[in-house]
Amino acid sequence: MKDYRIHPTDLNMNRPLAEMGVVPVPSGSVVFPGFCDVHVHFREPGFSYKETISSGTAAAARGGYTDVCTMPNLNPVPDSLASLGVQEELIAAQARVRVHPYGAITQGERGEALSDLAALAPHVVAFSDDGRGVQNGEMMRRAMLEAKRLGKLIVAHCEDNSLLRGGYIHDGAYAKAHGHAGICSESEWGQIRRDLELVRETGCGYHVCHISTKESVALIRQAKREGLDVSCETAPHYLVLDENDLQEDGRFKMNPPLRSPADREALIEGLLDGTIDVIATDHAPHSAEEKAKGLRGSAFGIVGLETAFPVLYTKLVRPGILSLEKLLALLAYNPRKRFAIPLHEEDYTVWDLEHSVTVDPDAFLTMGRATPFAGWELCGSCLATVCDGRVVYQNR
Repeated sequence: MKDYRIHPTDLNMNRPLAEMGVVPVPSGSVVFPGFCDVHVHFREPGFSYKETISSGTAAAARGGYTDVCTMPNLNPVPDSLASLGVQEELIAAQARVRVHPYGAITQGERGEALSDLAALAPHVVAFSDDGRGVQNGEMMRRAMLEAKRLGKLIVAHCEDNSLLRGGYIHDGAYAKAHGHAGICSESEWGQIRRDLELVRETGCGYHVCHISTKESVALIRQAKREGLDVSCETAPHYLVLDENDLQEDGRFKMNPPLRSPADREALIEGLLDGTIDVIATDHAPHSAEEKAKGLRGSAFGIVGLETAFPVLYTKLVRPGILSLEKLLALLAYNPRKRFAIPLHEEDYTVWDLEHSVTVDPDAFLTMGRATPFAGWELCGSCLATVCDGRVVYQNR
């Protein structure tokens, strides 16, 4: 295994750490390239009571991230240059790490008319209507054709609203045992299947957000075998939790929901065989009040930037399920390659992998507190993160 304790000249860096602003580097610490999260919600503009660019990027830096991509379910929705400009001004004033906005696929994310994709293309990392699926197949086909012309990815939140039927957790054993309305797996994989047919027709580059079902893995695996320009992500919580871990608490409610053990096992298999390209957090903070209404009434979404690496390292790497090199590919290299985000020479993060930490939401830098990992004992503590040669986080 590669020894990350040496000076990281093999990680696009050519100067000792002592010359790069992080002093001292404790003996035994490791240096990784800065992580890249292609799926976060920083809530500004429009919902700053949940999160701000400042608090979100502070959390990202603490988690080892130097690049993040912000989803467009904002107010105003970034569906034109004017509305995107509001977000860009906040980023310029507040961001501690690099923030790459998405542009919305449709105006207002309503699915009724395309956004000004041509005008947005030079300023956004990709196009997405994350938070909701594009329900109309013809609208998605038109979006794919225009995105292909512009050389941009379509990044799809796949969810068929006609199959939701008021559900809010997985339609499985836990829902049946506790009287909850379930979300069927087909609501996700059915729309992926539709979109893959459109990819076959249009040749568009296509990336699927937060996959959670075994059927989704199988569909994407087959699409890759066919040579389609397709990629996907999953999130840490789908890899280490399933419906058997549910509690009657809003911190276990996210969209898509925690699925069955068989789904979780399929996701891990998808990581190992290369079907799943990226691990992204889907960091989605809400106010304490919005998350205090149990599984039935709470808002969908949990926070994840500050816990992602320790959770994955502790639960997947240390038991030998996943190699450290593979985890770094999923967190740092693959997302940059797929989304054309450079790894800058002076972007890196320093970790003590032997230090045990207890997840304490009250100590988070994000404004969100809802995490299913509260109280977990994890290995791995971020000592520092450097972005473009600037120390953006240091654990003093």
